[in-house]
Amino acid sequence: MDRQTISRLAHVHHPIAAPLSDGTVDRLLERALTRAVPAPAAPAPAEGGRVLDLGCGKGGWLLRALAARPGWRAVGVDLDAAALTRARESAEALGVQRRIGLHHLDAREFTAREPFDLVLSIGAAHAFGGLLPTLAAARAHLAPGGRLLVGAEFWEREPARAALDALGAARDDFADLATTVDRVAADGWTPVFGHVSSPQEWDDYEFSWTGSLAEWALDHPEHPDAAAARTAAELHRAGWLHGYRGTLGFVTLLLRRD
Repeated sequence: MDRQTISRLAHVHHPIAAPLSDGTVDRLLERALTRAVPAPAAPAPAEGGRVLDLGCGKGGWLLRALAARPGWRAVGVDLDAAALTRARESAEALGVQRRIGLHHLDAREFTAREPFDLVLSIGAAHAFGGLLPTLAAARAHLAPGGRLLVGAEFWEREPARAALDALGAARDDFADLATTVDRVAADGWTPVFGHVSSPQEWDDYEFSWTGSLAEWALDHPEHPDAAAARTAAELHRAGWLHGYRGTLGFVTLLLRRD
């Protein structure tokens, strides 16, 4: 069972592929989409804008953005063709299909003629080879004065061997929160808002991830992938509960270029 199919099934009840509650997602988007109040002598900010999601999956972030901002247009890029199909179906159901473009493409290869006012990349740093390469990729698409909303893992505490083994990670793959933010700032970005996922958000996410996958296996016992899905859910749950729970953190930062 390929990784994309597992992820798609695991996120049926938690469409945002990150340990973030619905309320947190709405708050982050509201802040990202709301431009700073202009100085008295400056013109009012435009009502519209362009938003790009590098690794959009089923389009959860973009669809919420379009529903909240009728004047905005969106572009999503992802390698999961089935997830993009779901995104198109959801866009049609919401009536925003004319304001969104979806591309079946490696996010590292995406190019656009015009820059974007807001770029999103939440939990997709692995696709670029780490957080700093993700920032570099986003920078290439960002309009002057634009914003980047990026979400990435960090170490809440020094990882034990059990945590590293469960994640298939090395100690140097992530840093602590302070070092993570320092590296972002040293790369020429200013954090203007942020959110650290709470233990409750993590637990809700992981129980939803493993439970959705396991439940699909229970509901489709004759499917040739049922056993693989159940095994993936059990291994993931064990790795989380006995390995990285309380060790792996997740921070979402709203950034502007210096």
